[in-house]
Amino acid sequence: MYYIYFSYVAIISSLMLYECYHKNQPKWWSLIVLFAPVTTPYFIFKSRKKSGVILFMVFLLTFSAVAGAEFFLYSNYMEKNKYSHLPPVTQQMLHLCEELKTSTITLDNALGELENLSKVESRINEIRTTIEFIDQLRLIMIENQDDINRLAAYVSDYESFFNRKEFEWVFNIQKFYTNRTVIQHYKSLQKYLDNFVDLLKYTHINFYNITEYKSSQHLKNYDQYYLRYRRAVDSHNRFNVKRMNFQNSILKKYPEIKPYLPGERQTDTFRLWE
Repeated sequence: MYYIYFSYVAIISSLMLYECYHKNQPKWWSLIVLFAPVTTPYFIFKSRKKSGVILFMVFLLTFSAVAGAEFFLYSNYMEKNKYSHLPPVTQQMLHLCEELKTSTITLDNALGELENLSKVESRINEIRTTIEFIDQLRLIMIENQDDINRLAAYVSDYESFFNRKEFEWVFNIQKFYTNRTVIQHYKSLQKYLDNFVDLLKYTHINFYNITEYKSSQHLKNYDQYYLRYRRAVDSHNRFNVKRMNFQNSILKKYPEIKPYLPGERQTDTFRLWE
């Protein structure tokens, strides 16, 4: 850090020394600029009077750019090393929590987008888009579940350490994600997506037989797919309510774990696709 700043100050000081030789000014000005670069404008105007405005603007722009760059680099450094003072076990635990928080937010946003896609009219292009999005959503779910499993396993492996350190909040996160209600909710979401995709794929393949030709066989098959889909929606909504009730109850006791739990967007019931 500060490599940019020190290089910049050295250049400014050298330029001031050149200015002192050129304008026959005291050479110690450059030394003051070296240790206090903010004094540069004073010496610019002292040496060049009104003609120093352009140099002052150049200094102001470059100094602001250097200060901004150093602040950005320092912020990144502090972010990367914010856990460096903690024991390695605690550092890894916090990294796992951050990963879980990130993948949970990503999953929440994806489910919100799925709700919006589910509201579109039954047009063949929109159907294809929704199928492709659900494929992406499944990958997001797998990543989120992997983060949950890693966190739960890590807490179990270092249970004695966290007990000694009185890190109760890590056990509360583990308790939430390993709860039967939460697991059932996750499975119901998978089942909902499976049935939704089956319905969408059948509709996409037989779109014109269903919408224009009104083929009795295709309509009958569509009704069967839709019935399974509707049951999956109803089932998922029931498990969603149970999961949210459990989540609200655990957050009342342990509000500090809220950042690591699913967001409120998942509380919305999935609407039936028409």
